[in-house]
Amino acid sequence: AIVGTVSGTSISFGSAVVFESAATQDSSTTFDSTNGKVVIAYRDHGNSGYGTAIVGTVSGTSISFGTPVQFNSSNTEQVDASYDSINKKVVLVYKDDGNSGYGTLIVGTVNGTSISFGSEVVFESGGGINYTRNEFDSTNGRVVIAYRDPNSQGKAIVFKNASTDLTTENFIGFSDAAYSDGDTANIQ
Repeated sequence: AIVGTVSGTSISFGSAVVFESAATQDSSTTFDSTNGKVVIAYRDHGNSGYGTAIVGTVSGTSISFGTPVQFNSSNTEQVDASYDSINKKVVLVYKDDGNSGYGTLIVGTVNGTSISFGSEVVFESGGGINYTRNEFDSTNGRVVIAYRDPNSQGKAIVFKNASTDLTTENFIGFSDAAYSDGDTANIQ
């Protein structure tokens, strides 16, 4: 990885840094704007082609990395990453060759210089998908996943992360009756 600095219409680079000392393939990068971290997801040929992600920290013109984290323990292809800025989650989509080539996604949470993952979710069980891509739609708070299905048809699916915004600090109580938007409610 290397950090570039744009000035006008030109770009200059710092020094290249190795984030994986084995061959990699199908790498994809996203930026966690909440934590100010770069997340690189890739197929790690040094570990049987398993799906792996690593968190990078940019400082000036240099980048440093935490420890790689495996997110799929089988041959993983067509990895693509995006960042859900509403739910503060990294979303990875990929072809899981250990599960009949199914289209799969997994959600990650950055913590310091590491990332942890939830459970895998299959979004296409036909097997043999290709060209997976995903982007976060900040207007609607959804991730749009595009891919080629096993019948060579272009498809798209919409994914919504579960919200975890409710905390004891922002829970204000229950209403005493059913109310419509704009009505004044009594909170108990």
